[in-house]
Amino acid sequence: MLPLFITFRWLDAIDIIIVAILLFQFYRLIRGTVAVNIFIGVLSLYLLWLLVRALDMRLLGSILGQFIGVGVIALIIVFQQELRRFLLIIGTSGILDRRSWRVFGNRGAGQGTGLSTDVVVNACMAMAQSRTGAILILARDSGLKFYANTGEHVDAALTMRMLESIFYKNSPLHDGAVIIAGNRIRAARCVLPVTENEDFPAHLGMRHRAAVGISETSDAIAVVVSEQTGAISVARKGALESDLSPRQLREILDSEFNSGN
Repeated sequence: MLPLFITFRWLDAIDIIIVAILLFQFYRLIRGTVAVNIFIGVLSLYLLWLLVRALDMRLLGSILGQFIGVGVIALIIVFQQELRRFLLIIGTSGILDRRSWRVFGNRGAGQGTGLSTDVVVNACMAMAQSRTGAILILARDSGLKFYANTGEHVDAALTMRMLESIFYKNSPLHDGAVIIAGNRIRAARCVLPVTENEDFPAHLGMRHRAAVGISETSDAIAVVVSEQTGAISVARKGALESDLSPRQLREILDSEFNSGN
């Protein structure tokens, strides 16, 4: 005799909520990219396999079952970048964020995490007035060592004149990004990943694409000065904020780097 009611525990509710949150976060990562179409294809294949099993179509079910059997490995390969971003969100948010544990650990662990916002803002203003294209990557918890190794090692003090000289049009280091960590310029002429978002504005160039790309794959903040318009933009967590005033830029940088100081 079949049971009249399905047993539903409070743990089942928690299970459903957690899965829904994880799926929603993953959807946010792939939204607007080509990965959405792949995800829909994989989901359709899985639903077809469930239907075939329910209809007891053994031959087709066995064929689809072979694809489902290696589905986890295939998903890891196909969604490599998206899974990287997803794990980054988990590792740098909430109770897993290292910054949230600093009050219980070494008091000196957070030293050097502040930023001389006046230097960055004044340098961006000067380069904006002279229409000098620039992209500054401000590292946070992740050191960006891999991307720093793609450029030229600098390790110089963060000063306005240093930034202007690097991005001067005739400078051999101007083509690429500058990585800044702990109020020091770590590297210049660095190569960055570009965003694959299909909804990215077409009128923006490669500097803006690279800024959004590095903010998608790390917790860094990217500041861009447009060579064509002189507009200042900031990319963080995969989102781009354009046409910022010096006051807005300073407020963003202070909130990201100096709010806990």
